[in-house]
Amino acid sequence: MASGKTISENINRLRNKLGLTQDDLVKKADIKYTTLMKIESGAVNKPSVQTMAKIEKALSVSIEELFKNYEICFTFKDS
Repeated sequence: MASGKTISENINRLRNKLGLTQDDLVKKADIKYTTLMKIESGAVNKPSVQTMAKIEKALSVSIEELFKNYEICFTFKDS
């Protein structure tokens, strides 16, 4: 089990810190409402790079801030 904050928690925290509703962020980031709902609920734990870039820009934060305290696990396969 991963410890620390998830991407969804970070996006939610930053959005609330700016006083934005989910609808506000969707409009600012030019993404679908269902996409944001899935990300914030944790249903999607690996959002696309394009979506993350749009959210990053809309929240005026760095990509590092979105991934802050996020534990990344890698699985390596033998060739």
